[in-house]
Amino acid sequence: MKKSTLPPKLFDMLVCPLTKGPLTYDSKKKELISPLAKLAYPIRDGVPIMLVDEARPLEEKK
Repeated sequence: MKKSTLPPKLFDMLVCPLTKGPLTYDSKKKELISPLAKLAYPIRDGVPIMLVDEARPLEEKK
C-alpha cells in the first residue's frame, strides 16, 4: 500500500505540528490527517502544508 507521493522517510518524520502526534494519509483527499487534533493538512503539488492555519477541521460524525 502506497502511503503517498511523499518519500517514505519524510512521511515517517512528519508529525502534527499542534499535538506532535502521528499522521495518516488520505489518498482520496490528498491530505495528512491528525486524529488527535482532528485536523487535515493539505498536500499541494506534492508538498505537505504543515500549518495549523491551513488545516481543515475534520467533521465530527454524529
